[in-house]
Amino acid sequence: QVQLVESGGGLVQAGGSLRLSCAAPGSIFRTYVMGWYRQAPGKQRELVATITSGGNINYADSVKGRFTISRDNAKNTVNLQMNSLEPEDTARYYCNANYRILSLFYDYWGQGTQVTGAS
Repeated sequence: QVQLVESGGGLVQAGGSLRLSCAAPGSIFRTYVMGWYRQAPGKQRELVATITSGGNINYADSVKGRFTISRDNAKNTVNLQMNSLEPEDTARYYCNANYRILSLFYDYWGQGTQVTGAS
């Protein structure tokens, strides 16, 4: 069973910052696309940001310019620096690792960490 362990959530005032981290097994971290998704109450889970093993990055339009995803290869962690947080960013944030090869798709999720942006 692959474990992705998230940390760093919490309550923050509007305009504040938080940093999320996700630790993954080295074999997963070195190969898989790592990313962050979020799910607000009553809404579908949505992509926040992803980063490939080669460093290619993709952001949701709603977080561009405010959030930064990065990889720490020494610690096998993927980080999400969230600045200028808004109440609309309130959600449970999930770490994801996925890998697709030919017809096979491997997809793993963490337990999630709550982020609450207070107005």
